[in-house]
Order: sequence, then C-alpha cells, then structure tokens
Amino acid sequence: MRARPLAALCLSLLLAACAVESGAQLAATFDRGVEAYDAGDKARAFQIWNRIADQDLAAMRNVAMMLRRGDGVKQDLNAAANMYRRAAEAGLPTAQADLADMLLKGEVGPPNVKAALPLLQAAAAARHPIAQFNLGQLYETGVDGLLARDLEQARQLYAAAAGRGMKEAEERLRAIGPPQAPAAAAPAGPRRPGPFDAAGPG
Repeated sequence: MRARPLAALCLSLLLAACAVESGAQLAATFDRGVEAYDAGDKARAFQIWNRIADQDLAAMRNVAMMLRRGDGVKQDLNAAANMYRRAAEAGLPTAQADLADMLLKGEVGPPNVKAALPLLQAAAAARHPIAQFNLGQLYETGVDGLLARDLEQARQLYAAAAGRGMKEAEERLRAIGPPQAPAAAAPAGPRRPGPFDAAGPG
C-alpha cells in the first residue's frame, strides 16, 4: 500500500528534473542564436530563435526585431508587429516599447497614439528608457482627447531616461528644464542579455 505514493513521488521528481533540463536546453539554444548573430550569421540566428519563439519571450522579441529590420530575413512589418504583440501581451517591456514605437511611427498603418499609449506606460514603468522618452514627448505636447499636457511628468520621464544614458532625453531636459523633484525610481524587471539588449527599437 505504501508503494503507490512512493512511485508517485518518484514520478513527480522525475518530471521536475525534466522541466529544469528543458529550461537549461532552451537557454542554451537561445545562446547559440546569440553566438550566430554575433558571428555575422544572422540567417542562422533567426532560424534558431524562430524555432523557440513560442517558448521564450526574448527569442520572440528578437525574431520580431529581425523581421522589422529585415535583418537576416526578408522584412515583414506586419509579422514583426504580430510577434511583438504576443511578447508585449506576455509582459515583456522591450516588446511593449518596440511595438509602441512601430505604432507611433505608423509602420503598420496610420500612426496610432491611442494604441501605443498603454504600451508606453507599461514599458516606462519597467524603466525602459526609449519608452520613458517617447511617453515624455507625449506629456510634453499633450494629446487631444487622450493625454493632458503635463510638463512636470515629461521632465520626470526625461530625467529617468537620461539617467539610463539616453542623450535625446538630456537634450529635452536642457530645453524644458529639470524636474522639480527627483525622478522616481522603479525596480528593473528581469531580462536576458542579447544582441538587441541595449539597442531598443531600430
């Protein structure tokens, strides 16, 4: 009568071990994509990341970036936006910022500030500097019927982006002045290094 619980326990431990191994294999596959990209074999990097995109958000975002740029693969803006959207909906700040950038620039239809705004707000809250800068621009000018003009909020966002090395944000701060209070810091979310890690939207 005691053998059945013991067998169930062994099976649970075995499944847990397999899950850890699968995660390690996934990370190793992602890293092979990084190695291929850094070596200049971008087509191979795309193939590697595309193969695991459904399982790995960082790979999904890299695939979207390459589709957007036509980097190692034929450019396909609609496919890039769809891939970004999946990663953004799963909560990846870099994908949220990238998709918002595409929407603001009108890369997949007319510029759509309304659709971009919640993505920018989510990515800016996760301390993504380009999202902070773009959101700061919207607060600096205001958006009719969508966002009231708020120079202090713009200054706060510019200061946060400048603190993470964004030169354009420093220029806007020189133009409109520093924030009246120090920019609030938010905890950084987890991320995996990769070839697009610091580049932001292209």
